[in-house]
Amino acid sequence: MRGGTSKGVFFRLDDLPTACQVPGLARDRLLQRVIGSPDPYAAHIDGLGGATSSTSKCVILSRSTRPGHDVDYLYAQVAITSDLVDGSGNCGNLTTAAGAFALHAGLVDVARVPQDGVCTVRLWQANIGKTILAHVPVAGGQVQEDGAFMLDGVAFPAAEIVLEFLDPADDDTGALFPTGQTVDELSVPEDVVPGGRIAATLITAGIPMVFVRAADLGYTCTESRERINRDPVALARFEAIRVAGALRMGLIRTPEEAATRQHSPKIAMVAPPATYRAANGQTVAAGDVDLLVRGLSMGQLHHAMMGTTSVAIATAAAIPGTLVSQAAGGAARAVVRFGHPSGTLRVGATAACCDGPSGPQWRVTRAVMSRSARILMEGWVRVPAGCF
Repeated sequence: MRGGTSKGVFFRLDDLPTACQVPGLARDRLLQRVIGSPDPYAAHIDGLGGATSSTSKCVILSRSTRPGHDVDYLYAQVAITSDLVDGSGNCGNLTTAAGAFALHAGLVDVARVPQDGVCTVRLWQANIGKTILAHVPVAGGQVQEDGAFMLDGVAFPAAEIVLEFLDPADDDTGALFPTGQTVDELSVPEDVVPGGRIAATLITAGIPMVFVRAADLGYTCTESRERINRDPVALARFEAIRVAGALRMGLIRTPEEAATRQHSPKIAMVAPPATYRAANGQTVAAGDVDLLVRGLSMGQLHHAMMGTTSVAIATAAAIPGTLVSQAAGGAARAVVRFGHPSGTLRVGATAACCDGPSGPQWRVTRAVMSRSARILMEGWVRVPAGCF
């Protein structure tokens, strides 16, 4: 299925081989072989993956045993060249498809599915332990895929699916801002930035995120995906900052652990609005956006924007003082439109400041964004005997 600007292979849990119905090496090996990883040629010729972080993904769904939920949703990011299946976070884009798949696969109680209208699918995101509501349009009792909603980064229109991420602060750290600060200063090697210090907003909403100013790295945030991804020195600088952020957030204990946690935290750079040319050749005017963002996933600049990062962008934009809010002009925003390599995206979040044990503390109750999804193919995927 395509979900947002990502693609993934979707399974019902009960359809997996018995040994793969529980977490472990057998399941990892099966998902890797389905995708075609690890592939030293980084091409995924012998699998269903697309050799990018956006297309090297798997999803497993089952009826939920958790009260108030329809399905349990498990996400797996399959590394392309390395021997790694990373389940440390969620994919916001494929969350859209998870809601639609739940209906396609008959995992939602038929009494809850309207003949026509919108079905709210209540997802339990098992990777991060969060509730997500997917508002899926239905026609004739079936998922409506056709529509006029256009999503930058996707070539064709489709029906709009609205996602609500409830209480999206990540439980790995226990706080929206793990350090208690809206801006921290990270120590990095001097070949990353002169002086070895860089300002960063460390936030856990949707997924743990490290935001930095593009200008601090000599960028404008109008750079194309190709410009960054063809520069191994640039990618190494971003990874060094991501590792420093992961250490400060308490997500890893040593820099070496970052190699086994590539999916999160993610890193993105932000900048004030500027005019640039999107990947489809269209011009995005400075007046069309509130800020610019360029995000990296699995060590590469994303062709559009990761869904979970969009949640973090919306949340950080709603809280004055963060680098995201500063790039957007400094005022708290319930809704923000940002520019990414493929165009623009509008997201929103509801945040409030309340009293905490050590003083004022920010809390976000929900983040909202729109995506679309559709089935690309269905049937059997073949893997060699004994691969798992």
